[in-house]
Amino acid sequence: MKKVFVDGSSGTTGLQIHERLSLYNDLEIISIDYEKRRDPAERAKCLNEADLVFLCLPDDAAKEAVNLISNPKTRVIDASSAHRVASGWTYGLPELSRKHREAIIGSRRVSNPGCHATAFLLSVYPLLSSGIMPPDYPLTCQSLTGYSGGGKTLIEKYESNNGKNDYIKAPRPYALTLNHKHLPEMTLHSGLAQSPVFVPVIGNNYKGLAVMVPLHTRLLSGKPDGRAIHELIADHYKDETFVKVMPYEDDAVLFDGAVDITACNDTNKAEIFVFGNAAKGSALILTRIDNLGKGASGAAIQNMNLMLGYDENYNLKS
Repeated sequence: MKKVFVDGSSGTTGLQIHERLSLYNDLEIISIDYEKRRDPAERAKCLNEADLVFLCLPDDAAKEAVNLISNPKTRVIDASSAHRVASGWTYGLPELSRKHREAIIGSRRVSNPGCHATAFLLSVYPLLSSGIMPPDYPLTCQSLTGYSGGGKTLIEKYESNNGKNDYIKAPRPYALTLNHKHLPEMTLHSGLAQSPVFVPVIGNNYKGLAVMVPLHTRLLSGKPDGRAIHELIADHYKDETFVKVMPYEDDAVLFDGAVDITACNDTNKAEIFVFGNAAKGSALILTRIDNLGKGASGAAIQNMNLMLGYDENYNLKS
């Protein structure tokens, strides 16, 4: 029986991973006394006893935890951003390509992608890997996201009932220094030569996320219109369980002419929409996910399934 340890199990992602692990009857979950959770010796014991470890910690603490592991058989899935562009670590987004999936299966160190990065990469990777989009394309993107992505502290701020709550008054653009912590992985793993201009916006919904990538089609190789871009992306993901490319120009998949960013909540799905205006030479790729599902704990469990030899879809809702 494989042994699994969640280091940092009291945070939002850690709690959700624990909940998902409870569905497995053939895994032994290693627990640590609450009072000893910060004791390096006790943590090292749990880390080295496990066949697979989930790190649900701040970046510095995740790096510290890796340094405590001396057992060469202990495999790690790091849910922090500490190792997403680090040498020796595999990026845990298997849908990008066959090579990505095979690397995860054989890896001992996997970095779980960020939520914004997941939706962004699923949107643009097919264009860059096919050569339709040049690496120096001047990309911009925007993300609409639920407040749960900010963890316990932000959740408490949004759900406070102590009188007037300005947090729920209106959506809030943030990371306005244009240096969001997901940018390094978005740039490296897409194949872009320069970072996109990225503006995330947090709304008064608990979870649900959508990344929007506008395109000037005249700057793409062959100047494809929206329908051609849709066909390219649909072909890239045609065999994927969790990534679905929605029908082109079909109002039936919209909500009163718009996209509901919460429609993938409580699943491990990513749904990709492509819109186009041939007369204006413009297109838009929009990808929605559950930021706590495919954007966090769901992706972590999917990577665990691959690493431990389960069916990739096991205990995940598509």
